[in-house]
Amino acid sequence: MSSSGRLFNRQRSVHEILGGGLAADVILWKRKDVTLSILLVTLAAWVVFEKSGYTLLSLVSSVFLLLIIILFLWAKAASILNRPAPPLPDLHLSEEMVNEVANFIRLHVNNLLSVSQDIALGKDSRLFFKVAAYLWLIYFVGGLTDFLTLSYTSLVIILTIPALYEKYEDHIDKYGIVSCRKLQQLYVKLDQDYIRRVQKWILEKKKLS
Repeated sequence: MSSSGRLFNRQRSVHEILGGGLAADVILWKRKDVTLSILLVTLAAWVVFEKSGYTLLSLVSSVFLLLIIILFLWAKAASILNRPAPPLPDLHLSEEMVNEVANFIRLHVNNLLSVSQDIALGKDSRLFFKVAAYLWLIYFVGGLTDFLTLSYTSLVIILTIPALYEKYEDHIDKYGIVSCRKLQQLYVKLDQDYIRRVQKWILEKKKLS
């Protein structure tokens, strides 16, 4: 199928869009053993959290506490028995790594602020409806489940939806393009009937004031 017949006119394959590396192989089940292991380990962790009553913070704290105690006793015993100390890597953050993380955060925060400004000033009505829909969806889903269940469900979706899409992409793209065209027609009608009237009313109010 040509790029014009693909959803969003994409020219790259799903594997290329996902980066084309190990992560893409895992998500698309090209490394079935790794993908299945991730799902099973995550499922086991979710069951442990749900049945034991542990929270993520309490479990992480307990693991770190146990690890520190083991390393401390190991180091003390090694010094007494003239044995080598526990092998630990050099734990520090390089200035280059900190600068890369800071630049990454700054870039995305600035993009978020720019988008927020455009929405607040009414410059992009389509973007406003997209953001409002996403926020409502997050609010709705957040009210139905807890964070751990949502995280596990999200992982299952990430490891199933792209793989299913790659397998049936011709059929999905066909119906997706038709749906997108209908949504665009609906948006144009909504924009003409309501949004422009509201914007015109706001401008008239500003002129009168």
